[in-house]
Amino acid sequence: MKMQLKLGLFFVLLAALLLGGCMAGNTEKTEKPATGDTDGNKDEEAENKELEDKVVIYSPHGKDILSDFQNQFEAEYGIKMEFLDMGSQEILDRIRSEKNNTQADVWWGAPQVNFDQAKDNDLLAEYKPSYADSLDEIYHDPDWMWSGTSMTPEVILYNSKEISKEDAPKDWDDLLDPKWKDEVIIRYPLASGTMRTIYSSMIYRAYKDSEDPEEGYEWLKKFDMNTKEYAANPEIMYNQVAKGVGSITVWNMPDTVMLAKEKGYPFDYVLPESGTPVLTEGIAIIKDAPHPNAAEAFYEFVNTPEAAKLLAESYYRIPTRDDVTDLPEWIKEAEDKIKPMDIDWKLFQEKSDEWMDYWDNNIKNTKKDKSGE
Repeated sequence: MKMQLKLGLFFVLLAALLLGGCMAGNTEKTEKPATGDTDGNKDEEAENKELEDKVVIYSPHGKDILSDFQNQFEAEYGIKMEFLDMGSQEILDRIRSEKNNTQADVWWGAPQVNFDQAKDNDLLAEYKPSYADSLDEIYHDPDWMWSGTSMTPEVILYNSKEISKEDAPKDWDDLLDPKWKDEVIIRYPLASGTMRTIYSSMIYRAYKDSEDPEEGYEWLKKFDMNTKEYAANPEIMYNQVAKGVGSITVWNMPDTVMLAKEKGYPFDYVLPESGTPVLTEGIAIIKDAPHPNAAEAFYEFVNTPEAAKLLAESYYRIPTRDDVTDLPEWIKEAEDKIKPMDIDWKLFQEKSDEWMDYWDNNIKNTKKDKSGE
């Protein structure tokens, strides 16, 4: 009898302990916050997603950048990163052709106009990154079909051995001063996205109010009068300005800094006081990506503050994130001077070919065109 009583008491205590343990486990679960409520939880949710065995990237960034990030990403996540290095327009055309059989996961790198075209063609997937609060609204699509990774301001580049900082043109209209006649060397605009952007911006300044390109055409006519030659490619333009054949051009800021630092060219620049077109390089997840979880992981990985800092220091990219610290001095010095023009990029996309065709056929002095030589 005593033995039965002891056994009964033992089983009652054991049942109580088991029940208490189950209830404690349930209590812990119900107290845990639901994922997706905060950025921190969003990051945790992403980390807990099971990643596919690889991620496929289309990018125009070149093998140096892509190989660098391939090694880092594979080491961090233990999955394979495959990339295809080609031009931005080629990527857009390829994604269009693969719409019904998507092959790539992420499109990393292209001006925002290309991403807007892809969005219009229903080729991109919505993704709002964990660092969204660090991006100004001009650096992402309103529906988060793409977001900006770096910015490229356009500048007035000059030979610092030929022209002092005090005498250099301070704004776009200063380039029309007759004192700069035969001092301007221009990369042939029709073959250059940078030059098409700058020339179209000069037309757009008045067009946005008047819807008439004539005032912009007049500006380009006066600029043509000061232009000594239209170079066939960027390297020829760099060399002509570096040698003093002409002392001024218009180009993008990162290349100008890179050429001065890496190659020792006597180049300096002016950020136009009235504002300048600023191209945004972006990133997007492709619609129906075959490896969607790995795509999100890669998207976040290449846009961390550490990645942005690496791209700035080694590859002269200016980050769009406003929370990246310890950036190179040339970026810090320019931050407060960059005044992005308020540009309707969709209108640019619609009108640029028309405007540039008019310039080519009605404005350009053909004797100065060296692009066919």
